[in-house]
Amino acid sequence: SCAMLRATVKLCCGIAHDHLRRLPGLKITAVAAIQKDVRGLVVRGSRRLHSKIPHYIQRLMGKETAACLEPAGDVSPSQFSSVDLFYITQGETALQRALSILQQHTSWQAETMLDAGAAVSSATLPGLGKVFRAEVVLAVPVARLHRELFERIEQMPQWNPTLGQVKVLQRIGTDTLVTHEVTAPSPGNLVGQRDFVSVRHCGRRETAVYLVGTATHVEPLPLQEGCIRAESRLSCIVLQPLAGDPGRTRFTWLLSMDLKASAAGWIPTSIINRVLPQSQADFIKHLCRHLSATACP
Repeated sequence: SCAMLRATVKLCCGIAHDHLRRLPGLKITAVAAIQKDVRGLVVRGSRRLHSKIPHYIQRLMGKETAACLEPAGDVSPSQFSSVDLFYITQGETALQRALSILQQHTSWQAETMLDAGAAVSSATLPGLGKVFRAEVVLAVPVARLHRELFERIEQMPQWNPTLGQVKVLQRIGTDTLVTHEVTAPSPGNLVGQRDFVSVRHCGRRETAVYLVGTATHVEPLPLQEGCIRAESRLSCIVLQPLAGDPGRTRFTWLLSMDLKASAAGWIPTSIINRVLPQSQADFIKHLCRHLSATACP
């Protein structure tokens, strides 16, 4: 009955209230999952479920949830499996975390000025440890950067020699990817070859585009020979058109990674703190070269 459904949904929401309040993306995805299961019962002809019940769940959970799910957004309950919704949740959670960091009045400490004209700073944040932030203005519109960094992500190794392979394992809608990246072997590499399994998600807020990534797990995906499976705690590239000049983009990159210990043992913090901002420097340098010398500072 509707009364029983109302009580059950409220009980579930009450148990998870704090998590859902802090992570709106999780709330949206949780409702999508509930709707998907209930709608499946309706479609299969359950005599005990009214066809309007899935829409009732939206109203019960709030207007903002209904708006996000109507009618065919990236979190469409009829389009995705529970595994798909799990990946979308991971992406949305990473986006909310990045937005929280960007909105905080964090005391960032200057690290260095990169060859490509980017300034790098860092801060130690709860749950993430050391986070590096690179900032630069690129003479390229947001749409082109979005295309190169998200839509054409598998082509990255063609212009970034630090990457050996980037493979999209799964595309979920238009805004969520599951990827496997393998770094290229390099003589003198201080930390050795690594591979990463990540959820990558594209979010939009007003004129800005947010490209976030975080570690995930895929079965079966065996370890690469000669590689150590590292993890991206959080990566977020913000693409913001420059005020008054939409042909230029303010590029901001938050990066926190767990490179994991090598077979030889623990990696000193001093090396990690040198390798990560240098990886940002190299990425921006190669990106600029790829977009052509006239398109970057």
